[in-house]
Amino acid sequence: MTTPPTPKALGGVGTYIDDRFHSARFAGVNLRKVFPNHWSFMLGEIALYSFIIILLSGTFLTFWFNPSMHEVVYDGSYTKLHGVTMSQAYESTLRISFDVRGGLLMRQVHHWAALIFIAAMFVHMLRVFFTGAFRKPRELNWLIGATLLILGFVEGLLGYSLPDDLLSGMGLRIAEGVLLSIPVVGTYLMFFLFGGEFPGHDIIPRFFTLHVLLIPGIMLALVVAHFMILWHQKHTQYPGKGKKESNVIGTPMYPAFAVKAGAFFFFVFGVTALLGAFAQINPVWLYGPFTPAAISSGSQPDFYMGWLEGSLRVFPAWEINAFGYTLALSVLIPALGIPGLVFTPLIIWPFLEQWVTGDKRQHHVVDRPRNAPVRTAFGMSGVTLYGLLWLAGANDVISERLDVPLYGTTWFFRFALILGPIIAFIVTKRICLGLQRRDAAAASHGYESGIIKQLPSGEFIEVHQLLTEDAETVAVAKKEVPALAAAVDGDGVPSPGSRSMMGRVRSRLHNFVVKDDIPVGEPHGNGHGDGHGGRPELGEAEAEERKELRH
Repeated sequence: MTTPPTPKALGGVGTYIDDRFHSARFAGVNLRKVFPNHWSFMLGEIALYSFIIILLSGTFLTFWFNPSMHEVVYDGSYTKLHGVTMSQAYESTLRISFDVRGGLLMRQVHHWAALIFIAAMFVHMLRVFFTGAFRKPRELNWLIGATLLILGFVEGLLGYSLPDDLLSGMGLRIAEGVLLSIPVVGTYLMFFLFGGEFPGHDIIPRFFTLHVLLIPGIMLALVVAHFMILWHQKHTQYPGKGKKESNVIGTPMYPAFAVKAGAFFFFVFGVTALLGAFAQINPVWLYGPFTPAAISSGSQPDFYMGWLEGSLRVFPAWEINAFGYTLALSVLIPALGIPGLVFTPLIIWPFLEQWVTGDKRQHHVVDRPRNAPVRTAFGMSGVTLYGLLWLAGANDVISERLDVPLYGTTWFFRFALILGPIIAFIVTKRICLGLQRRDAAAASHGYESGIIKQLPSGEFIEVHQLLTEDAETVAVAKKEVPALAAAVDGDGVPSPGSRSMMGRVRSRLHNFVVKDDIPVGEPHGNGHGDGHGGRPELGEAEAEERKELRH
């Protein structure tokens, strides 16, 4: 098949650009860049495409939204609120919803895209964490991703507060209480943010500036940096036949990956548009304008803020009174301490794992989660903690729906938040070790085929089928954790570093990571272990026989 000639006009444009920027070689190399084929890599694409949808829909909404807390009397299309005094922010939100053509659709598309964006980032980071894709040389990209996730939470809170409805006002009231709980400077921070007593007249204009200018600009810069680093570094890939640290097997950027990525963008856009058209979200006209004296029952924040709501609900009412001051631990710890407990390990994990394991190798082939049982167990503990806090944020709804006492649900979550992550860690680690043992057995002896065979002696046995070459490569793809540097010198004297407190802590953590490790030998063994997980090499005849059995 002959390649069709390049159109003359297109060739002329290419020549014009190359004569001035000398970009032909650069473009040729980058258009051939290979991207691995695996569905989990599409999670990051979903986050990127939903971010683009947020920017486009948000730009549309800014043409009609009025970020002012100046009070007006409503006389618009929604007759049930006629004569009600409200802020111009809430009035303009109603105008967008009922009077601007396509306004309600854009509002809902914007809201759904924000939820998809944060959910995709969350799941994408879980994929990176469980597979170890954050390891050297990708630590900086992990930090960028964690920062984007945190900024996504903040950006969502700001955008949720802009309509100045009753539900979002409750969130602002909680934010005020959190600021006031900070010792010494809390009152000053609250007055600085709100411009005076709550709610003041400055908070919505300030949130609007942060929501549409500052934070999106920072996030856009971080997204660009994230993809520039990703483009410069080799893409990670899952273990498999022919996949090495020195290569990438997949689809070239042009034309296959570009066409697939373009189609996937329109798919994400289509799903978001369908949700915006048919799935109602945040109907602010049902809540009414915010007034500090009103409250709504059964109100719930968006899912990404629900876990913080849960931490506030279940924490005991602890206060410390000293020297005429009150320290509200019941607000300070759950609102600031719990996020610190979650995000601090998340941010420092690549460096902590590298320090504990002493593994400073470059990793371009990721781990299977089962092959890093301690990391996977810690990750599942975090997911369990997040899930329980998220459920605790709806303890009143759970109590009402299940007809159980409210304080009973509160005490249940208090115990569950302590025991749940511990149980999740133990169970996950044991599952990972069990899967490792199964992989080791399958690589050495094959897997149970379900075929029963009768021996000449009359004995019945089940035939073990050998793994395919690709499956065997995956089964033995586990990388051993390197040993720490020698803790003693040639004369048997312990090194100063190993005798220090941090040295002893590091040694114990390293032993905790590797003590239950299940060794897996190299492929093409004869099924007779050598006691260390390795398997002797086969002779040519036996290797040919195993090859025939596979096929």
